[in-house]
Amino acid sequence: MDTILTGEGPKYQALAQHLRERIARGDLAEGAQLPPVRDLAWEAKVTPGTVARAYRILTQEGLLEATVGRGTFVAARTPRLGPPPPTEAEVDVRPVAGRLDLRSPSLPEVGQVAALGESLRRISMKIDAQWLGYVTQSGESTLRAAVVRWLSDRMLGALPPEDVVLTHGGQSAVSLVLQCVLRGDRPAVLVEDLCYPGFRYAARLARAEVFGVAMDAEGMRPDALEAACRRHMPQVLCLTPDAQNPTTARMSLERRRQIVSIAERYNLQIIEDECYTPRDHDVPTLRAIAPSRVWYVGSLSKTLSAALRFGYLLCPAGMGTAGRLAAQHAYFALSQPVASLVLDLFQSGAAQAIRTRVLEDFTSRSRMAANILGSFDIAWQPGLPFVWMTLAQGWRSSTFARRAEEAGVLLRPSDHYVMVNGHAPNAVRMALAGDVSLARLEEGLRRLAGLMSAPPDDMAV
Repeated sequence: MDTILTGEGPKYQALAQHLRERIARGDLAEGAQLPPVRDLAWEAKVTPGTVARAYRILTQEGLLEATVGRGTFVAARTPRLGPPPPTEAEVDVRPVAGRLDLRSPSLPEVGQVAALGESLRRISMKIDAQWLGYVTQSGESTLRAAVVRWLSDRMLGALPPEDVVLTHGGQSAVSLVLQCVLRGDRPAVLVEDLCYPGFRYAARLARAEVFGVAMDAEGMRPDALEAACRRHMPQVLCLTPDAQNPTTARMSLERRRQIVSIAERYNLQIIEDECYTPRDHDVPTLRAIAPSRVWYVGSLSKTLSAALRFGYLLCPAGMGTAGRLAAQHAYFALSQPVASLVLDLFQSGAAQAIRTRVLEDFTSRSRMAANILGSFDIAWQPGLPFVWMTLAQGWRSSTFARRAEEAGVLLRPSDHYVMVNGHAPNAVRMALAGDVSLARLEEGLRRLAGLMSAPPDDMAV
């Protein structure tokens, strides 16, 4: 104990942090009694006032509770009452006449309309009385097995269909995980410091506090994650290791192992979001590395059709029953029309063919963007439907977005992805709109290249 309190800073803060970490690790379980003030002061070689102050801080934080005549105990993490804290409103992305909209990725039409029509016709011939009753999780076993086959090209490790939960899209899956694993009245969730806003919205609706973790070219930094774990005692870590949104960063195998090692040390559950998956699956997923703590989230929204609202959740090994029970409490199961349509698309081979053509289309678009903007600082992956561009000297992201809109192009400045108190770099994300022609996309990208080459006079250095 004495070595813990020999660093810089007030000893009461060091003692409080030491106790926080022991509570987070489970060394001090709920209901555990702490030593009397004088006993701990003697053991730690500090004054009783130091211990009393540390206890008082943790009591105010809700981690401890003190009862006169009984002592000080680790508090139970009971849910707080009342509505969740307010969140930012979703940005309503509506088409703007006369402008090229690169704010959100949109799928190219590469045969989905015809395939959906054919599937619906086949399904219509099979409608029977089963469509009149409630659907159940147990009735989805055939579709769960089809999802496993759909994911057979990914390095996921062992994946029995029993570990699969079917959801209403990727966002639904993220929310379901948070409902399953978060405990206490102030749970903490860690995200990348630039991240898809949906993570933040889902966490706040689950009453969680959300904290950003600094990144580098490979995504989340291990040293920053370690520091965040020590400071915030999080329960969940949300990551996009294959195709980070918005930066396109991809974690190496060594980085993934480092992140998992820290998660194991601090007993974190991990949400691995693969909704934007790259063409090449040549690195093991986090789920393959840590199957006992990773919840793997995906959907068909980015490769087939966002209108289907179909997603899947691969639960940690042996947790499928718990995941399906949570889904049953939330929404019983998928609607019969959606489940039947998706199963037909899988079994007919249409889904795989469409996914291949969509990735080919976005590969063409991403290579075109790299050719046009390659003289600037850009990050991209083949098949990924967006590009991240660090702005030239003299530009700020908000100013660049405004000038781009004046030039007829809408895009996302970095502050759309940053935490409320975080730092927004001078960068923008450009979605490679699949619903516009290559010629129109090329024209818009060349306008952006022209802007990059000519920063405003009042900002040039």
